[in-house]
Amino acid sequence: MNFQKEFNTNKETWDKKVAVHAASKFYDVEAFKKGESSLNSFELEALGDVSGKSLLHLQCHFGQDTLSWSRMGAKCTGVDISEEAIKLARDLNNELKQNAQFICCNVLDTSEYVSEKFDIIFTSYGVIGWLPNLKPWAKMISERLKPGGVFYMVEFHPIAWMFDYLENPPKLKYGYQQQESIYEEYKGTYANENSEIVSKEYGWNHGLGEVINSLAQAGLEIEYLREHNESPYDIFSNLIKTKADFYEMPSKLYPLIFEVKAIKKGA
Repeated sequence: MNFQKEFNTNKETWDKKVAVHAASKFYDVEAFKKGESSLNSFELEALGDVSGKSLLHLQCHFGQDTLSWSRMGAKCTGVDISEEAIKLARDLNNELKQNAQFICCNVLDTSEYVSEKFDIIFTSYGVIGWLPNLKPWAKMISERLKPGGVFYMVEFHPIAWMFDYLENPPKLKYGYQQQESIYEEYKGTYANENSEIVSKEYGWNHGLGEVINSLAQAGLEIEYLREHNESPYDIFSNLIKTKADFYEMPSKLYPLIFEVKAIKKGA
């Protein structure tokens, strides 16, 4: 099935989001320029010392996480579908005097634009929901990892995406393993709900079984799957802030975050 219409719609929306996000408190670009890292404790603890390692960052937006890894000594390449995001990422890279590379393409087409194999592939927070099928995604990850290389993702939990957040209170509406795309059109963006831009987005839900099986079938050995009640981002409804500066549901009825770490076989 051809999803070009959906990809083009999402790309147009993300192109519009870049300027709004770059000016937002959520991304706090000025603090980032002064040396603040955009990375959270989950990914920092999972990947540890990245100095001297090659790292591919999938769906990197405008490159803050990519450049944070670069500042830690990794040799980084970031990929994103938005031309505006990649332009800003390259500008930040030059301004911060880093040596990261940024490539504009659909993440599923990464192997057509990148021939290098990497020690680490990283992706995080709001990424796989833009993909209709995870099998070509996992295949690409396997293609781009060195034997013995590490794939790590930290992502919002699929249960959280079963709700329609345009309703107040959020309504349980979408299937955990729903095959059909989900179309939403709304004013603003998670980084600035008062923005005048109109977000038009197609998304797809993926259960944990699909994530794990896609990676395993592509030749990756799963080291762990972890689920957490806490999110580093206050993007869902009625979350409360914890003493550790995370956000969680008052009821803790379901996890908000999951992590997967996997190793490319053949080391």
